[in-house]
Order: sequence, then C-alpha cells, then structure tokens
Amino acid sequence: MQRKIYLATLVALSVTAISSVYAAKTIENDALAVEAAKISLTQAVTTAEQHVGGKASRAEFEKHKGQWVFDVEVVNGKKVMDVKVDPTSGKVIKAVEDKSDHDDDHDHAD
Repeated sequence: MQRKIYLATLVALSVTAISSVYAAKTIENDALAVEAAKISLTQAVTTAEQHVGGKASRAEFEKHKGQWVFDVEVVNGKKVMDVKVDPTSGKVIKAVEDKSDHDDDHDHAD
C-alpha cells in the first residue's frame, strides 16, 4: 500500500514538473509572445522600410537582450540593414548595417 501511494505521488509530481516546463516554453514561443505586441509584424516591416529607405527581406519577432522586438532585415542598394522595432511603441530601437549578410564567394552559409 505504501508503495502504491509513493508511486502515485511520484507520477503526480512528474506530471506537474513536465507541465511547468512545457508552460514556461510556450510563453517563450515567438508565435505566442507576439500576442502582447501593440503593433503587427506588417506595421513593423513598414516602419523599418521607411526608416532605412529599402525593402524588407526578412522579419521576425524575437527576444533580443531580454526584450521582445521585431527584427527586420532591410535591403537598401548594396547595404543590408538590421532594424529592431519596439513592439509596444512601434518606434525603431536600433538600425545597424548587417555586414555578415553581404554575399561573397567565400560565404556559403547564406
């Protein structure tokens, strides 16, 4: 009888622990976290394109330095710019040239 109670308790604790880990991971899931954003991905892309004066080639909602941001890659001529847009205010937080995305004959990862 003691063994059955112990086993049932162990199973219950395991299920609780697994549920907690799963819940923590789903909160960190980009697709679910975007629900808290005040602007849409489309609005972030438009803001980034206007800020840099180019066309977006990639956009995603991601955690950057502990903060959720829209990360938009914008191409302007031969420059590739990495633009971070605040999901709450819709303002550009940062725009820097992304030198790692410049194609050359030695870069096969792109």
